[in-house]
Amino acid sequence: MPVIFKRLALLVRAHIDQLSWQAVVLAILAHMLVTWGLLFIANEQALTSFTTFFYYYTVTTSTVGYGDFSPTSELGRWVVALIQIPFGLALFGVLLGKTGQTVTYLIRRAMTGDKNFAHSNNHIIIFGWHDTRTKKMIDYILADTKRTDRRILLAVTEQMDHPFLTNENVDFARLTSFTDLEELERVAISRADKVIIDGQDDDQTFTTALRISRLVKDECHISAHFLDETKVDMLLEHCQNVECSSAKSAEILVRSMQDPGSSRVQEELLSTLHGDTQFSLAIPSECEEMEFGTLFHHFKHDYNAILLGVAHNLSAQNMDLNPPLDYKVNAGDILHYIALERVLTNEVDWQSLAK
Repeated sequence: MPVIFKRLALLVRAHIDQLSWQAVVLAILAHMLVTWGLLFIANEQALTSFTTFFYYYTVTTSTVGYGDFSPTSELGRWVVALIQIPFGLALFGVLLGKTGQTVTYLIRRAMTGDKNFAHSNNHIIIFGWHDTRTKKMIDYILADTKRTDRRILLAVTEQMDHPFLTNENVDFARLTSFTDLEELERVAISRADKVIIDGQDDDQTFTTALRISRLVKDECHISAHFLDETKVDMLLEHCQNVECSSAKSAEILVRSMQDPGSSRVQEELLSTLHGDTQFSLAIPSECEEMEFGTLFHHFKHDYNAILLGVAHNLSAQNMDLNPPLDYKVNAGDILHYIALERVLTNEVDWQSLAK
């Protein structure tokens, strides 16, 4: 007997798998229409109004059966006994099975990274996966409580499941390649607002940056990390919208030796998890020319923030660090500063600073 039930269950599941949602919905609507028509013929006036019938059909077919509505005529009872309940129960079982199958499918797609994110907009894409470093990057992004609320999309090429499935802020996409145009369209590369490239090696990071640098929108900022500094020089020859970083272990070791505690300063400036952190702020396009000294005193007095320097584009290739107080700052320049939390553009009274 257990073998018979098992085969029956497999047979039912096979039929459910082959049914589309359109077929299930059409079958239920057809059954409802036939049931209503037969009850109308049976003169069951108390059951045939739209609201009452929908309530009665749902309660009866799902076997809840409150008993507040039921057929009163002999023909009506035959309709319910022979047409509504037997076929309705079968359709209700199919509906539950199809719903469970769909939910399982959607969860599985989210876990395996097969979902399509072409609809995404103004999101952050992280290309590449490292067991500890990627988690830290996401923790640092989310720790910035005053950041613009952007979704994070982790894109990998490894055969793995979603490592942040319980984090509602992180989506997951598994790609065959970081340079394939169709795969990049699946993660909406043309509408991304921020991109981090941290490939398995420098070659993957280089080719990914080279590929996507011309696919992103003009205001999108790309950050790429390298171990080999020669790759940085090569990339910057072709891509001006990519900010490259490389391991500075030698510089940090020497600085820590000559000025003890320097490595801790670096850690504090980079981490949003505790203490003061380095942030940046773009000056709105409608602002007039200002002096660095005026901005310096305003940021320190009003936000307890220290201005470090001024950059003239997102990649900060020609940053002026610690400029003189009479240094002229213009609209579109980017201020880099240290503060306990981020200072938003709309929190600064730019008009008073320009006077």
